Amino acid sequence: MPEQNPLPFPDAPPPSEPAPEPKPPLEPFSAGPRPTARPAKRPLWANLMSKLADPWLTPSIEPEDPRQYMDGRPVCYVLEDYGLSNALILDRACRDAGMPSPLSPLPGDPLGRKRAYVALSRRNAGAPALGVLTAPEPGSTKTHSGSLARLLQAHRANPELDVQLVPVSIFVGRSPDKASGWFSVLFSENWAIVGRFRRLLAILLNGRDTIVRFAAPVSIRESIAEDLPPERTVRKLSRVLRTHFHRIREAVIGPDLSTRRLLVDQVLAAEPVREAIATQAKRDNIKPEDAWKKAHAYAWEVAADYSNPVVRSASFLLTHVWNRIYDGVLVHHLDKFKEAAPGHEVVYVPCHRSHMDYLLLSYLLYERGIVPPHIAAGINLNLPVIGTLLRKGGAFFMRRSFRGNPLYSAVFTEYVAQLVSGGYSLEYFIEGGRSRTGRLLQPKGGMISMTVRAFLRQPKKPVLFQPVYIGYEKLLEGNSYLDELSGRPKEKESIWALLWGIPKVLRQNYGQVVVNFGEAIPLSEVLAKHAPEWNGEALGEEDKPAWLSDTIDALADQINVRINAAADVNPINLLALALLSTPKHAMGEADLVAQIELCKTLLVEMPYSDRVTVTPHTPERIIAHGLDINVLQRIKHPLGDVLDVVSEDTAVLMSYYRNNVLHLFTAAAWIACCFQTNRRMVRGRVMKLGRSLYPFLQAELFLPWSEDEFAERIDRTIDVFVREGLLEQVNEDDGGILQRNAGQTDEVFRLRAIGHSLQQAFERYYIAISVLVKNGPGVLGAAELESLCQQSAQRLSLLYAPAAPEFFDKTLFRGFIQKLRELKLVWPDENSKLMFDERLDAWAKDAKVILGRELRHTIERVSPEAAKPEVEVEAAAQD
Repeated sequence: MPEQNPLPFPDAPPPSEPAPEPKPPLEPFSAGPRPTARPAKRPLWANLMSKLADPWLTPSIEPEDPRQYMDGRPVCYVLEDYGLSNALILDRACRDAGMPSPLSPLPGDPLGRKRAYVALSRRNAGAPALGVLTAPEPGSTKTHSGSLARLLQAHRANPELDVQLVPVSIFVGRSPDKASGWFSVLFSENWAIVGRFRRLLAILLNGRDTIVRFAAPVSIRESIAEDLPPERTVRKLSRVLRTHFHRIREAVIGPDLSTRRLLVDQVLAAEPVREAIATQAKRDNIKPEDAWKKAHAYAWEVAADYSNPVVRSASFLLTHVWNRIYDGVLVHHLDKFKEAAPGHEVVYVPCHRSHMDYLLLSYLLYERGIVPPHIAAGINLNLPVIGTLLRKGGAFFMRRSFRGNPLYSAVFTEYVAQLVSGGYSLEYFIEGGRSRTGRLLQPKGGMISMTVRAFLRQPKKPVLFQPVYIGYEKLLEGNSYLDELSGRPKEKESIWALLWGIPKVLRQNYGQVVVNFGEAIPLSEVLAKHAPEWNGEALGEEDKPAWLSDTIDALADQINVRINAAADVNPINLLALALLSTPKHAMGEADLVAQIELCKTLLVEMPYSDRVTVTPHTPERIIAHGLDINVLQRIKHPLGDVLDVVSEDTAVLMSYYRNNVLHLFTAAAWIACCFQTNRRMVRGRVMKLGRSLYPFLQAELFLPWSEDEFAERIDRTIDVFVREGLLEQVNEDDGGILQRNAGQTDEVFRLRAIGHSLQQAFERYYIAISVLVKNGPGVLGAAELESLCQQSAQRLSLLYAPAAPEFFDKTLFRGFIQKLRELKLVWPDENSKLMFDERLDAWAKDAKVILGRELRHTIERVSPEAAKPEVEVEAAAQD
């Protein structure tokens, strides 16, 4: 039967709040409920050493009042390492907190050394370390402290003795919420065993950034009461204490990530990798040693090489960079994440908008006392110098495709499994790449699958997926995105391009960045819902339960839903929503103010979720900000100034920022679209059509509601429109008929502007239906339909008004066709050609409510027919 942990040590999370301002030392113990301090005098040498050390030490004590652990019994402190420096730091902290001094003997001096602390190990095994108060104890190969063994023996010999053990963790130079000098990062706290000189420098440079963390005490009497053999008792107690110190150190400075070689060895020793090596050797007809070398090279290519000094140094550098290029970096809902995270392995899953995403999130976490995660990065970023720095910051690299390389796949999958089983936090982007349109891309389940399978293989520590929304007012990659959206191929990353672009980047103002933490997703809840038959036991490497694929798909979709539910609405988002609704991307100043005010009213009256944040600026200040960062220009005119986007290129990029928040206005945009070509509609019909169309919008925009909830949201939004004067409701007794104003009034203009953002989605849907119906059932496969739809959309955009870049995005057509298949509106025949029936015609008729006759006719005219096989053409000619 396994031994139970006798210590009440919780898994300690990193400090969740910034360190308080320095406080005066707590008052010493007084009579009353507090026990009195031990009257023993401190030795003279301790007083002298304290006077030398005190000017260099400012310990931050956790918890603020550790006297809460005292109940009048004598206290013996337990340190992780011997050392005079640790003893002096502990003594200073005890004096500040009003605790008994560790440099005074316990009653009766059971340790025989006139002190009240023990340590589990030395800084230098087998040799006296700096600050060992006495000669090294014999038997340096023991797995436990000799002093701890003597203390336990003293309790057996003296029934009156009852000492509490208080574990104390000391970290010099890792105060999570402070920044020390640049040089001091080289001597900050880490997992390495350091010598005397390095420890001295660490105290001189970082002693004022020292954390002293007291833990709840444990009674030695209770340990002895278990009635185990003496040797086993001390081994068990030492092991539990070491586990506690390891957890605290991992929480404060992160896991021991410096052992890259050890992790690679663990990967290569794993059974799945060994089997893959044997298979590779047999397939390529090479020696097993050569296949092993190939696997080793793969593992070394993948593995991160985390370095705390490099991370600390990068934090200083990035602080200056952010201050130079951004007006500010705001973080919301981090406190909610800190409440949910303790006890979990965290997987950060942000949206992917820019290369800055990697740096921003790791930087913000580190500055707020949270261990930076291991980040899955594309192999294209493994550039000379840059790749090394990213690897030192926790990045591990993955190839874009594993296809045709089972050995690489086995190595990479096992590496991720080792990270998961080791309790390391991870970060990856489930979209697979940066979004060029501003929308969330359809998730790719590869990394999620590896994470879930690794957990199922070793379900030790629960996993928590943390969605993160990152919103920019101006992208560093804006120009390159513009080139790609115009049809140019993506430029390959290079060190020279990066170095060449740095001066240009530092000369520009990129506005503000907002990082919002969405609602966390415990993997246990997802498994309980989608895999209720899983009993919690570990699965084998080859086990592939039927529910696994659906569970991963559901989890990936839920992550994107939660990211969208934590969106931030910044000034540029609101300007883009308004200005892109006009043909020339320009508005009079009064009209623009009114449109921004309407958008903000909808966000307040119809909140999307409690994690969505909205800029607090007034419309006038928003316009001024757009002028400041050069996305708007003011054109003076005697009848009133006109505000216009700077250029057509800027307009294309503005569609990116509009798409960031498009999902927040889905219900409002749907209602507005219904009144683009209709002046009057029955309220119930608006809601009914909205319900039938919602599954397609939900799949494309990752919306969180059911059909009933969306219909209810439409109903409530209509009330807002009526109150704002955009619609009028008549015939109350008949459920209500809604009508808009006739002519081109201000209200009609504002209604049209709200609906414009969603109009092109309906046009895309109608293109797909039109192409399908025009070719007939059993003619087109899904891939053929995608291509023809893309060609139709491109031609429509060339012949008529330019559309947003995503208008002819093939992936959006693919998602629409997939949803048609899920709803059984189309289905494949035995030749994988798409079949449909009259229900599709009925769906097309509903589209007439939204799209005008001229637009429908245009779409039908440009919709192509698939080329018929030559045999059919010849047969038709003969007939």
